Amino acid sequence: MNIATTFDKRTGLAFIIAFGIVSLWADMAYEGMRSISGPFLGTLGASGTIVGVVAGVGELFGYLLRLGSGRLVEKTGAYWLIALLGYTIQMAAVPALAIAGTWWAAAIFIVIERSGKALRNPAANTMMSRAGEHIGQGWAFGLHEALDQTGALSGPLIASLVLAIHHDYRAAFLWLGVPALLTILSVLTVRARFPYAGHITRAPEHETMGADLSRAFWLYAATAALIAFGFADYSLIAFHYAQTHVVSKPAIPIFYAAAMGASGAGSLLFGRWFDHRGLGVLLPGLLIGVVVAPLVFLGGFTLALIGTLAWGLSLGVHDAIMNAAVAKMVPQHARARAYGIFTAIFGIAWFAGSAIMGVLYDVSIVGLVIVASAAELLALVPLTMTLTALKPRT
Repeated sequence: MNIATTFDKRTGLAFIIAFGIVSLWADMAYEGMRSISGPFLGTLGASGTIVGVVAGVGELFGYLLRLGSGRLVEKTGAYWLIALLGYTIQMAAVPALAIAGTWWAAAIFIVIERSGKALRNPAANTMMSRAGEHIGQGWAFGLHEALDQTGALSGPLIASLVLAIHHDYRAAFLWLGVPALLTILSVLTVRARFPYAGHITRAPEHETMGADLSRAFWLYAATAALIAFGFADYSLIAFHYAQTHVVSKPAIPIFYAAAMGASGAGSLLFGRWFDHRGLGVLLPGLLIGVVVAPLVFLGGFTLALIGTLAWGLSLGVHDAIMNAAVAKMVPQHARARAYGIFTAIFGIAWFAGSAIMGVLYDVSIVGLVIVASAAELLALVPLTMTLTALKPRT
């Protein structure tokens, strides 16, 4: 019996929804954590530079490790085992932040959380891309991202509620341990229901690394790198809100929750649009990202809210389309490696951008805004080249 081909439209959709529920619980836990990690670091004595660097280092580890995890899962074929291990590491780090007594101890847990996500991400994305072949890659990743962002919306609201009642970041981290546990139980359930999702044909033994990665893939990776470089991490945005009192501390995670709602809506809309029109739909998402930094770092309460919503919408567009586009550009057996390489490039750029913006925040907020917006605009160049490379030759 060939169980590697058991996905069809019905089971493909069921798998995406089931895995979306896993991500719902996971995002409730770790996005709830991330919505307050910047201000929490501030209470432990961290400066804007430290917050920016910690966010950047976390993303660097989180994305660079995907190079190894993507290659590992492709070589071993242990898609479910590696995904479960990654989820376990990531979820354990969330409530562990409650015991951090210094900013550097909190930073270690933040890096561990990102590392766990790095371990499981290529395996999870590759399995979802298999289901996406039957229902449309844009719809698959857009629907998954919408469920994912439902959790990302709920987690910050939980954090905000706990902060409003207890005025204690540590209590919030402990409460977020509940969805963290539900994440692990959900992964085990989905694994039992869809074991064949991880049965993927391995690459031919004689194939050289990168042989299946086209020019369009590399141009697209360059686009993603520039987008990541200019995309401010919410830890720094939240730190700015707390330091300037533009947004009250209990409202900061509520802003983040609103951003996650916008992200989920953007994922559904642009994911569907991607299946009908292709990669060109990334253009409006990119232009939305250009206005984020001026709004969140230079505006008052109203402009900060608009900027936060734009930040979330832009994030949702990129999360849905980027994963779907890689699946379209790369054959199934090479996707785990491709996701690893692609996200490692993305992560290096995110680290560099986060670190530079953290330093600029302490020196010149206007300079930070100029650098962030310029990077987003420059991403139009490789994106245009990618669209040209993807056009069929006549």
